[in-house]
Amino acid sequence: MEKPIRILHVFGRLDRGGAETMIMNLYRNIDRSKIQFDFIIHTNEKCDYNDEIFSLGGKVYSIPRYTGKNHFIYKKVWKNFFKKHPEYKIIHGHMRSTAAIYLKIAKKNGLITIAHSHSTSSGTGLLSIIKNTLQYPIRYIANYRFSCSEAAGIWLFGKKGCRSENFYILNNAIDTKKFIFNETIRIKKRKEFQIEGKFVIGHIGRFHAAKNHEFLVEIFKMIHDKNKNTVLMLVGDGSNRQVIEKKVQDLGLIDSVIFAGVRSDIPELLQAMDVFVFPSLFEGLPVSVIEAQAAGLPCIISKQITPEVKVSDLVTSISLREPPEHWAKIVLSHSEGYDRGNIYSEIVKAGYDIKHTSKWLQKFYLENRKWKFNGRIQ
Repeated sequence: MEKPIRILHVFGRLDRGGAETMIMNLYRNIDRSKIQFDFIIHTNEKCDYNDEIFSLGGKVYSIPRYTGKNHFIYKKVWKNFFKKHPEYKIIHGHMRSTAAIYLKIAKKNGLITIAHSHSTSSGTGLLSIIKNTLQYPIRYIANYRFSCSEAAGIWLFGKKGCRSENFYILNNAIDTKKFIFNETIRIKKRKEFQIEGKFVIGHIGRFHAAKNHEFLVEIFKMIHDKNKNTVLMLVGDGSNRQVIEKKVQDLGLIDSVIFAGVRSDIPELLQAMDVFVFPSLFEGLPVSVIEAQAAGLPCIISKQITPEVKVSDLVTSISLREPPEHWAKIVLSHSEGYDRGNIYSEIVKAGYDIKHTSKWLQKFYLENRKWKFNGRIQ
């Protein structure tokens, strides 16, 4: 029996972020007798997905984080890795900042290289300028350019790069059936968090400036002032968490905001929510908004987010120029209750169901190992 081909994915960490979750969704649904995923990460710490990867038959390699000062050491680590592991024929890079380094080395070692764009910004300040400079050559190095949306593709590869035959949009797909609304699960989860009878505003995302949690808390302050029977549930963790916890405390909302942390029961938590609010400053294509729609939740999102995320009429986009009062009014308009519909067919039709996407990617990998792939996403 032929051994599965092993695909090498590159990340900074393997925590429950959007890109990592998307790849894990694919990994769970791909035929692992034909395709196996292995990972290189830039940390020695144990990450959220490590154990699951091992259970699925994957491997996780750790290398030093790139600092600039260790430029030559970093390159040497990659060169040594490919000498030691000639079994890899395809590398799929999700970490942009150093992709121009590791993809170039991989290419010299005969690997087929994929660069995958998951965002539309590197943030602000000096660090963003450095990142943008480092990642610019990627468009000329990668054999294939993947993106979660058209906007994310243009941002990383340029308009010309997105018009080429080696550019593909790979939707941030989900296991849709897991998210279909279930009243029994809703009751159970609301009891677990002691939020029975509450109007629950939900958000899922790492505590990072891009997610705009401070503005979200300001929105909730306006909501709570008008309706004391409200709760804000924040799912995730990150470097900005303590800042947001302090803001919540300063605004006197500590008893009405739940910091749920990193969770593995996202489908169940979405059942417990009543509305999903996502005021990000920038995104590639947030899988959490697709998941929220699959759970039948009204989604109030910023206009900064690509319109491709709107796969149903559950999504309302609002400008970040609008004050928190305006956002609060829109959110509260959903507090009178509504029917949680099943939009499974809409998710599938839009191409965001994992069964379809995993089959396409499997075919891509299998045929590309010999440079003969001529397919397009259907």
